[in-house]
Amino acid sequence: MRNQIAQLFAVFFCLSTMPVFAQMPQAEIRSGFREHAAMAQYFRWYQFYERPEGGIENALNILSDDVTVVSGLGTANGLGEYEARVSQLPRTWKNAHHVNSVDIDHAEGGVMKLTAQIIYQNTGMLPNGAVRSANLNYTIELVPGSTVLPLLSDVKIEQAGEIENAAYKDAYADNRMRSLVHYWLALVEDPVRNAAPFKEILADEFVLNFSSGAITGFEGLEAWLAGPGSQVEASTHIIENFSVKETTEETYEVSVDFDWIGILPGGVEMVAKTRHRWAVENDVGERFARIKSMDVEVLEKFRPRNQ
Repeated sequence: MRNQIAQLFAVFFCLSTMPVFAQMPQAEIRSGFREHAAMAQYFRWYQFYERPEGGIENALNILSDDVTVVSGLGTANGLGEYEARVSQLPRTWKNAHHVNSVDIDHAEGGVMKLTAQIIYQNTGMLPNGAVRSANLNYTIELVPGSTVLPLLSDVKIEQAGEIENAAYKDAYADNRMRSLVHYWLALVEDPVRNAAPFKEILADEFVLNFSSGAITGFEGLEAWLAGPGSQVEASTHIIENFSVKETTEETYEVSVDFDWIGILPGGVEMVAKTRHRWAVENDVGERFARIKSMDVEVLEKFRPRNQ
Protein backbone atom coordinates (compact mmCIF):
# COMPACT_ATOMS: atom_id res chain seq x y z
CA MET A 1 0.00 0.00 0.00
CA ARG A 2 2.78 2.43 0.90
CA ASN A 3 4.53 1.88 -2.45
CA GLN A 4 1.29 2.57 -4.30
CA ILE A 5 0.72 5.77 -2.34
CA ALA A 6 4.32 6.81 -2.94
CA GLN A 7 3.99 6.42 -6.68
CA LEU A 8 0.81 8.45 -6.84
CA PHE A 9 1.66 11.19 -4.38
CA ALA A 10 5.28 11.97 -5.09
CA VAL A 11 4.10 13.91 -8.16
CA PHE A 12 1.88 16.25 -6.22
CA PHE A 13 3.15 16.66 -2.70
CA CYS A 14 6.63 17.37 -1.62
CA LEU A 15 9.17 18.03 1.11
CA SER A 16 12.68 19.22 1.49
CA THR A 17 15.46 18.38 3.88
CA MET A 18 15.21 21.87 5.33
CA PRO A 19 15.40 22.09 9.15
CA VAL A 20 11.95 23.67 9.31
CA PHE A 21 10.46 20.34 8.27
CA ALA A 22 12.71 18.33 10.54
CA GLN A 23 11.10 20.01 13.54
CA MET A 24 7.62 20.76 12.21
CA PRO A 25 4.92 19.40 14.57
CA GLN A 26 1.91 17.62 13.14
CA ALA A 27 -0.41 20.46 14.18
CA GLU A 28 1.41 22.77 11.76
CA ILE A 29 1.27 20.19 9.00
CA ARG A 30 -2.48 19.86 9.45
CA SER A 31 -3.03 23.64 9.34
CA GLY A 32 -0.84 24.21 6.28
CA PHE A 33 -3.73 24.38 3.83
CA ARG A 34 -5.25 27.28 5.76
CA GLU A 35 -2.01 29.25 5.48
CA HIS A 36 -1.82 28.67 1.73
CA ALA A 37 -5.41 29.89 1.44
CA ALA A 38 -4.46 33.03 3.39
CA MET A 39 -1.50 33.60 1.08
CA ALA A 40 -3.71 33.17 -1.99
CA GLN A 41 -5.95 35.97 -0.71
CA TYR A 42 -3.03 38.17 0.38
CA PHE A 43 -1.44 38.14 -3.08
CA ARG A 44 -4.86 38.88 -4.58
CA TRP A 45 -4.95 42.09 -2.52
CA TYR A 46 -2.52 43.72 -4.96
CA GLN A 47 -4.24 42.75 -8.19
CA PHE A 48 -6.69 45.64 -8.41
CA TYR A 49 -3.98 48.18 -7.63
CA GLU A 50 -1.69 46.71 -10.29
CA ARG A 51 -4.35 45.98 -12.94
CA PRO A 52 -7.47 48.05 -12.17
CA GLU A 53 -9.00 47.01 -15.49
CA GLY A 54 -9.69 43.66 -13.80
CA GLY A 55 -12.57 45.30 -11.95
CA ILE A 56 -13.29 46.49 -8.43
CA GLU A 57 -15.03 43.22 -7.54
CA ASN A 58 -11.65 41.50 -7.38
CA ALA A 59 -10.69 43.95 -4.66
CA LEU A 60 -13.92 43.54 -2.70
CA ASN A 61 -14.53 39.79 -2.64
CA ILE A 62 -11.43 39.13 -0.56
CA LEU A 63 -12.74 41.39 2.24
CA SER A 64 -15.24 40.93 5.05
CA ASP A 65 -18.29 43.20 5.00
CA ASP A 66 -17.05 45.07 8.10
CA VAL A 67 -13.44 45.35 6.99
CA THR A 68 -11.26 48.15 8.33
CA VAL A 69 -8.39 49.43 6.19
CA VAL A 70 -5.90 51.88 7.69
CA SER A 71 -3.19 53.41 5.50
CA GLY A 72 -1.60 56.74 4.65
CA LEU A 73 -4.86 57.63 2.90
CA GLY A 74 -6.77 57.40 6.19
CA THR A 75 -9.23 54.86 7.57
CA ALA A 76 -11.95 53.09 5.59
CA ASN A 77 -14.64 51.28 7.59
CA GLY A 78 -16.64 48.72 5.66
CA LEU A 79 -16.76 47.71 2.01
CA GLY A 80 -18.56 50.87 0.91
CA GLU A 81 -15.93 53.26 2.24
CA TYR A 82 -13.10 51.12 0.92
CA GLU A 83 -14.67 50.91 -2.54
CA ALA A 84 -15.16 54.67 -2.64
CA ARG A 85 -11.52 55.20 -1.73
CA VAL A 86 -9.86 52.87 -4.23
CA SER A 87 -12.25 53.87 -7.03
CA GLN A 88 -10.78 57.38 -6.85
CA LEU A 89 -7.20 56.28 -7.45
CA PRO A 90 -5.96 57.68 -10.78
CA ARG A 91 -6.01 55.06 -13.53
CA THR A 92 -2.91 56.71 -15.02
CA TRP A 93 -0.83 55.51 -12.05
CA LYS A 94 1.23 52.37 -12.23
CA ASN A 95 1.67 50.44 -8.98
CA ALA A 96 3.93 47.52 -8.10
CA HIS A 97 4.20 45.59 -4.84
CA HIS A 98 7.32 43.48 -4.30
CA VAL A 99 6.78 41.15 -1.35
CA ASN A 100 9.93 40.52 0.69
CA SER A 101 8.56 38.44 3.59
CA VAL A 102 5.29 37.08 4.98
CA ASP A 103 4.59 35.48 8.36
CA ILE A 104 1.31 33.95 9.58
CA ASP A 105 0.22 33.22 13.15
CA HIS A 106 -2.94 31.39 14.21
CA ALA A 107 -5.38 32.79 16.79
CA GLU A 108 -8.63 31.50 18.28
CA GLY A 109 -11.69 30.79 16.17
CA GLY A 110 -9.79 30.19 12.96
CA VAL A 111 -8.49 33.76 12.84
CA MET A 112 -5.04 34.27 11.29
CA LYS A 113 -2.65 37.19 11.73
CA LEU A 114 -0.48 37.97 8.72
CA THR A 115 2.47 40.36 8.74
CA ALA A 116 4.40 41.29 5.62
CA GLN A 117 7.17 43.59 4.47
CA ILE A 118 7.09 44.85 0.90
CA ILE A 119 8.59 47.44 -1.42
CA TYR A 120 5.88 49.59 -3.00
CA GLN A 121 6.59 51.38 -6.29
CA ASN A 122 4.56 53.96 -8.16
CA THR A 123 4.79 56.08 -11.27
CA GLY A 124 2.32 58.94 -11.67
CA MET A 125 2.25 60.14 -8.09
CA LEU A 126 5.40 62.26 -8.51
CA PRO A 127 5.99 64.79 -11.30
CA ASN A 128 7.95 64.18 -14.49
CA GLY A 129 7.49 60.41 -14.42
CA ALA A 130 9.62 59.99 -11.31
CA VAL A 131 9.45 56.64 -9.52
CA ARG A 132 8.40 56.58 -5.91
CA SER A 133 9.66 53.56 -3.93
CA ALA A 134 8.93 52.90 -0.26
CA ASN A 135 9.17 50.15 2.31
CA LEU A 136 5.74 49.23 3.69
CA ASN A 137 4.73 47.01 6.60
CA TYR A 138 1.40 45.16 6.50
CA THR A 139 -0.52 43.78 9.47
CA ILE A 140 -3.62 41.84 8.39
CA GLU A 141 -6.27 39.87 10.25
CA LEU A 142 -8.04 37.14 8.29
CA VAL A 143 -11.26 35.47 9.40
CA PRO A 144 -12.90 32.26 8.12
CA GLY A 145 -15.05 32.65 5.00
CA SER A 146 -17.70 30.43 3.45
CA THR A 147 -15.05 28.47 1.51
CA VAL A 148 -11.46 27.45 2.20
CA LEU A 149 -10.46 31.04 1.38
CA PRO A 150 -10.46 33.35 4.42
CA LEU A 151 -11.47 37.02 4.29
CA LEU A 152 -9.35 40.03 5.19
CA SER A 153 -11.12 41.77 8.07
CA ASP A 154 -8.50 44.27 9.25
CA VAL A 155 -5.67 45.74 7.18
CA LYS A 156 -3.05 48.16 8.52
CA ILE A 157 -0.38 49.57 6.19
CA GLU A 158 2.51 51.58 7.60
CA GLN A 159 5.36 53.23 5.74
CA ALA A 160 8.85 52.29 6.91
CA GLY A 161 10.99 54.63 4.83
CA GLU A 162 11.56 55.83 1.28
CA ILE A 163 13.97 54.22 -1.21
CA GLU A 164 15.96 56.50 -3.47
CA ASN A 165 16.81 56.01 -7.14
CA ALA A 166 15.08 52.64 -7.64
CA ALA A 167 13.98 51.73 -11.15
CA TYR A 168 10.33 50.76 -11.54
CA LYS A 169 9.66 47.05 -12.00
CA ASP A 170 6.20 45.61 -12.62
CA ALA A 171 5.10 42.95 -10.09
CA TYR A 172 1.72 41.86 -11.45
CA ALA A 173 2.84 38.56 -12.99
CA ASP A 174 4.66 37.47 -9.84
CA ASN A 175 1.79 38.33 -7.49
CA ARG A 176 -0.87 36.89 -9.81
CA MET A 177 0.95 33.57 -10.25
CA ARG A 178 1.84 33.27 -6.56
CA SER A 179 -1.84 33.68 -5.69
CA LEU A 180 -2.68 30.86 -8.11
CA VAL A 181 0.03 28.54 -6.76
CA HIS A 182 -0.99 29.08 -3.15
CA TYR A 183 -4.66 28.46 -3.99
CA TRP A 184 -3.75 25.25 -5.82
CA LEU A 185 -1.84 24.06 -2.75
CA ALA A 186 -4.69 25.03 -0.42
CA LEU A 187 -7.15 22.96 -2.45
CA VAL A 188 -4.80 19.99 -2.81
CA GLU A 189 -4.03 19.96 0.93
CA ASP A 190 -7.60 20.63 2.11
CA PRO A 191 -8.76 17.47 3.93
CA VAL A 192 -12.31 18.07 2.67
CA ARG A 193 -11.13 16.82 -0.78
CA ASN A 194 -13.64 19.00 -2.61
CA ALA A 195 -13.00 18.89 -6.34
CA ALA A 196 -15.46 21.63 -7.36
CA PRO A 197 -13.23 24.66 -6.55
CA PHE A 198 -10.55 23.36 -8.93
CA LYS A 199 -12.79 24.29 -11.85
CA GLU A 200 -11.99 27.95 -11.22
CA ILE A 201 -8.24 27.48 -11.67
CA LEU A 202 -8.12 24.94 -14.51
CA ALA A 203 -8.42 25.83 -18.19
CA ASP A 204 -11.19 24.27 -20.26
CA GLU A 205 -8.79 21.73 -21.76
CA PHE A 206 -6.11 21.08 -19.15
CA VAL A 207 -3.44 18.41 -18.90
CA LEU A 208 -1.81 17.43 -15.60
CA ASN A 209 1.22 15.30 -16.43
CA PHE A 210 2.05 13.37 -13.29
CA SER A 211 4.50 10.47 -13.11
CA SER A 212 1.57 8.20 -12.26
CA GLY A 213 -0.16 9.20 -15.51
CA ALA A 214 -1.82 12.18 -17.16
CA ILE A 215 -5.13 13.68 -16.03
CA THR A 216 -6.92 15.41 -18.89
CA GLY A 217 -10.38 16.09 -17.52
CA PHE A 218 -12.20 17.16 -14.39
CA GLU A 219 -13.65 13.70 -13.80
CA GLY A 220 -10.13 12.28 -13.68
CA LEU A 221 -9.07 14.87 -11.12
CA GLU A 222 -12.23 14.24 -9.11
CA ALA A 223 -11.52 10.48 -9.07
CA TRP A 224 -7.91 11.11 -8.05
CA LEU A 225 -8.92 13.27 -5.09
CA ALA A 226 -11.57 10.79 -3.95
CA GLY A 227 -9.27 7.80 -4.36
CA PRO A 228 -5.49 8.13 -4.05
CA GLY A 229 -5.79 11.69 -2.75
CA SER A 230 -7.71 10.57 0.30
CA GLN A 231 -4.87 8.27 1.38
CA VAL A 232 -2.97 11.22 2.89
CA GLU A 233 -4.53 12.54 6.10
CA ALA A 234 -2.71 15.87 5.98
CA SER A 235 0.15 17.55 4.14
CA THR A 236 1.81 20.89 3.68
CA HIS A 237 4.29 22.47 1.29
CA ILE A 238 7.09 24.99 1.18
CA ILE A 239 7.60 26.85 -2.10
CA GLU A 240 11.14 27.17 -3.43
CA ASN A 241 12.78 28.47 -6.61
CA PHE A 242 9.65 30.23 -7.83
CA SER A 243 9.92 31.98 -11.19
CA VAL A 244 7.51 33.41 -13.78
CA LYS A 245 7.97 34.12 -17.47
CA GLU A 246 5.41 36.09 -19.47
CA THR A 247 5.03 34.31 -22.81
CA THR A 248 2.27 36.55 -24.20
CA GLU A 249 0.08 39.26 -22.73
CA GLU A 250 -2.33 36.61 -21.43
CA THR A 251 -0.11 33.54 -20.86
CA TYR A 252 2.67 32.70 -18.45
CA GLU A 253 5.12 29.93 -17.65
CA VAL A 254 5.63 29.11 -13.97
CA SER A 255 8.46 27.02 -12.54
CA VAL A 256 8.43 26.10 -8.86
CA ASP A 257 9.83 23.46 -6.51
CA PHE A 258 7.55 22.04 -3.84
CA ASP A 259 8.95 20.64 -0.60
CA TRP A 260 6.33 18.45 1.05
CA ILE A 261 5.65 16.61 4.28
CA GLY A 262 2.57 14.42 4.73
CA ILE A 263 0.90 12.31 7.36
CA LEU A 264 -0.42 8.89 6.32
CA PRO A 265 -3.08 6.90 8.20
CA GLY A 266 -1.57 5.69 11.47
CA GLY A 267 0.55 8.81 11.84
CA VAL A 268 3.39 7.77 9.51
CA GLU A 269 5.17 10.87 8.22
CA MET A 270 6.52 10.93 4.67
CA VAL A 271 8.46 13.51 2.65
CA ALA A 272 9.29 14.22 -1.00
CA LYS A 273 10.28 16.99 -3.40
CA THR A 274 9.08 17.82 -6.92
CA ARG A 275 9.58 20.46 -9.59
CA HIS A 276 6.50 21.79 -11.35
CA ARG A 277 6.36 23.59 -14.68
CA TRP A 278 3.00 25.16 -15.47
CA ALA A 279 1.55 26.83 -18.55
CA VAL A 280 -1.02 29.36 -17.33
CA GLU A 281 -3.79 31.32 -19.05
CA ASN A 282 -4.78 34.63 -17.53
CA ASP A 283 -7.99 36.64 -17.78
CA VAL A 284 -7.40 39.78 -15.73
CA GLY A 285 -11.10 39.95 -14.85
CA GLU A 286 -11.24 36.55 -13.14
CA ARG A 287 -10.42 35.89 -9.51
CA PHE A 288 -7.55 33.57 -10.42
CA ALA A 289 -5.53 32.66 -13.49
CA ARG A 290 -6.01 29.14 -14.90
CA ILE A 291 -3.63 26.20 -15.32
CA LYS A 292 -3.46 24.95 -18.91
CA SER A 293 -0.81 22.29 -18.37
CA MET A 294 1.34 20.98 -15.53
CA ASP A 295 4.50 18.91 -15.90
CA VAL A 296 5.95 17.34 -12.76
CA GLU A 297 9.50 16.12 -12.17
CA VAL A 298 10.33 14.10 -9.06
CA LEU A 299 13.47 15.51 -7.42
CA GLU A 300 13.39 13.49 -4.18
CA LYS A 301 11.39 10.30 -3.98
CA PHE A 302 8.61 9.70 -1.50
CA ARG A 303 10.24 8.38 1.71
CA PRO A 304 9.84 8.30 5.52
CA ARG A 305 10.49 11.63 7.20
CA ASN A 306 13.56 10.57 9.21
CA GLN A 307 15.46 8.91 6.40
